[in-house]
Amino acid sequence: MTDFPAGTVLGYPRIGRRRELKKAVEAFWAGRLDLAELEATASGLRAATRDRLAALGLGRDDSAIPESFSYYDQVLDAAVTVGAIPARFEDLRSADGTIGLPAYFTIARGEGDRAPLEMTKWFDSNYHYLVPEIGPETTFSLSSDRLVREVAEGAAAGYVTRPVIVGPVTLLALAKASDSAPAGFDPLSRLGDLLPVYVELLAALKDAGAEWAQLDEPALVSESLPASTSQLADAAAEALAVLGAADRRPSILVAAPYAALDAVFPVLAAAPVEAIAIDLVRGGVPEAAPGLEGKTLVGGVIDGHNIWRGDLAAAFDALEALRGLGAAAVSAGTSTSLLHVPHDVEDETKLDARLVSWLAFADQKVGQVVTLARGLAAGREAIEEELAAASAALADRLAAPGVRDGAVRERVLSEADFTRTPYAERESAQEALGLPALPLTTIGSFPQTGDIRVARARFTRGEIPVEDYEDFLRREIASVVNLQEDLGYDVLVHGEPERNDMVQYFAEHLDGFDVTENGWVQSYGSRATRPSILWGDVSRPAPITVSWAAYAQSLTAKHLKGMLTGPVTILAWSFVRDDQPLRDTANQVALALRDEIADLEAAGISVIQVDEPALRELLPLKKADQPAYLDWSVNSFRLATAGAAPATQVHTHLCYSEFGVVIDAIRALDADVTSIEAARSRMEVVADIAGSGFDHGIGPGVYDIHSPRVPSVAEIEALLRRAAAEIPVRRLWVNPDCGLKTRGYEETVASLRNIVEATRRVREDVAASV
Repeated sequence: MTDFPAGTVLGYPRIGRRRELKKAVEAFWAGRLDLAELEATASGLRAATRDRLAALGLGRDDSAIPESFSYYDQVLDAAVTVGAIPARFEDLRSADGTIGLPAYFTIARGEGDRAPLEMTKWFDSNYHYLVPEIGPETTFSLSSDRLVREVAEGAAAGYVTRPVIVGPVTLLALAKASDSAPAGFDPLSRLGDLLPVYVELLAALKDAGAEWAQLDEPALVSESLPASTSQLADAAAEALAVLGAADRRPSILVAAPYAALDAVFPVLAAAPVEAIAIDLVRGGVPEAAPGLEGKTLVGGVIDGHNIWRGDLAAAFDALEALRGLGAAAVSAGTSTSLLHVPHDVEDETKLDARLVSWLAFADQKVGQVVTLARGLAAGREAIEEELAAASAALADRLAAPGVRDGAVRERVLSEADFTRTPYAERESAQEALGLPALPLTTIGSFPQTGDIRVARARFTRGEIPVEDYEDFLRREIASVVNLQEDLGYDVLVHGEPERNDMVQYFAEHLDGFDVTENGWVQSYGSRATRPSILWGDVSRPAPITVSWAAYAQSLTAKHLKGMLTGPVTILAWSFVRDDQPLRDTANQVALALRDEIADLEAAGISVIQVDEPALRELLPLKKADQPAYLDWSVNSFRLATAGAAPATQVHTHLCYSEFGVVIDAIRALDADVTSIEAARSRMEVVADIAGSGFDHGIGPGVYDIHSPRVPSVAEIEALLRRAAAEIPVRRLWVNPDCGLKTRGYEETVASLRNIVEATRRVREDVAASV
């Protein structure tokens, strides 16, 4: 066994510094790039990552560099590697039983009548993973050698890298039962059948030159999964006993990021593996446990979730405390993979230099790990200068102008600010809107065409005057409004052509935020976002959306929704200051939105949507922490919306929300109408809605906008009828799953037209039954 390196990261951004992977993958999907060209681009990105990490100080030959690349999603990677694909995709296997890259993408995106895998949030991050479907019929087999080939690729370039794969317990714990599985089937029950494939994979990785392999097992820290902590602990003990006893394997690092291991830590300590990576940002130093004597503990002290430079001295203190547990060795590491942060703060040429001095993107975090590793080897005095510099930057940040704004903090809140007129009174007042049964609407954005992106880029570069740019936007808005009227929608949207991103647009208009040029972070598949930086107290210097909403409303006699992003989502999809409670920051954002709602109402907007797609996302993984989170998150939404008049219909929207998990919180939001993602999961959520007694308006999505496929009228009608069978029609709205920004117009118009026809058919039956 080779020693584990003194410093490492659990993963690294894989989309490329300028989103090269996104561009190549989408070109392949569009037929502009062939498979060999796509694979060459990916190989070049992997080579660049190895070279960059080595240049930053990680070892070339000691397994410090992770092999954590993915074309789309790491959970899909693991599922395809072990052959865990739904029956509807089995015909995509090659003659030898393997699953190639084109088939991999089809499983992710769907094709024709074949729906893709469902998508949901990855623990408490803004990353989305594809949910495996596993049943008694699933046959596990080693079906892809991609990870093995990548290890060999690194070896050919002179690197000994550490392959990373989602571990067997997490793969099964995150899976859903297949459609053909009997009621109550638990995918975790297939663990014994799955483990031989992992044993085979470990042997192949060893033969390819891997000295260490990393099994990512974040499910072991979560209390928000169907499996209980004791079930997960038992599964981990079973899995690691089998894998640890394998005759031919690399040394095993089990990584458990995103929270504390708590009761599962002693299970890992006793398991026959060589190293354990624990999250010391979200969890504290655990108590000593039997079995640590021969193991390395990797202390995740550098925050993989956020971009602040942080307290390096406190991080080193935590590593020294970890040494007290009696492990054979302690290494420095990141708390999670660095896929949640951008590549390099040095790419940001327009940020204020003082702000930059407070930040650490992926490359800077690697440097911090290398510094701490040197301190572990040579003593604290060897890195005292770096520790002092980080402490000075932290102190400077806390004292900087704008971090604390007296005018913002002087705004006094009362209990009445969080309470709206009772729903029954609002429902009566909103009858004046005159909406039909099963009102048709969309979620907000329409396709961001190439013309829109080019115009925005030219305006940003100063190549066209503001008057010309705004004229262009008005034409786009008019086109979207006319399209919705022609299709027959009831509550319209303006399409949001002026917005680059649903959070960044607001960040650009609120004090206390900054935005990046190249701070891209993968959201799912080929989609990336640029999270804004929330560094100071938040206020609204001027109205943000009012002029665009008012213009769009002037074009139609139908109701038009004002579109806002809610306070929780603005926090969840930004890099948020960590020097005060999230509750305080959320309330500051909520007050800015409250003022915006008042201005929208004054401009004649009678339907206002405050999107909270990330409400479920920030839910803590530990049950003891959840009530406090739900309290402040719900209250921030209520603070934003409680000032609206009874006749103003307030909507909200939630994506990937696992509605049943937070049903009480969603009810407590007290929105008049809530739209939710439901199409990809084929309306599974309606049972939770019906069973909960949810008595406000509800719009379960009938069109999965994350796939390029156009749902048929029959498919949409079936979904809508399933919803109508369990939810009173008078409360039911019809809408897509999410905004249409990422789709093209051809597929969008076809899908929206099919929604209208499906709704017409159901409306006819509703009318006939009255």
